[in-house]
Amino acid sequence: MVKYFFDTYALIEITKNKPNYIKFVEETIATSKFNLVELIYITLSDLGEESAKKIFQRFKDSEIGIPDDILFKAMIFRFRNRKKGLSYVDCIGYVFALENGLTFLTGDSAFENMENVEFVK
Repeated sequence: MVKYFFDTYALIEITKNKPNYIKFVEETIATSKFNLVELIYITLSDLGEESAKKIFQRFKDSEIGIPDDILFKAMIFRFRNRKKGLSYVDCIGYVFALENGLTFLTGDSAFENMENVEFVK
């Protein structure tokens, strides 16, 4: 059973075997193609192309489709919270999680103390 939507932050922490994220490794991972693209870019910057390909392969089957209505709601959410500086990708994942009964898993400080978030640093 899927319980969490994994933000890019959470995926990165899992790839780094960070202790606070070990307990989530056994969970079914659900994330978006947008998060995977962000993950590839960050991994390219930090570890290079080969590592980026391996990490993408590890998580690619966790990708869930994002319906158009979620995209629209996510941009309304981002607009209403524009002072927080939330990214497009984060807003899409957060709204998807809200709309689908999943908890948004992240360590991004912008989401700390927000509804429906499991904040793990």
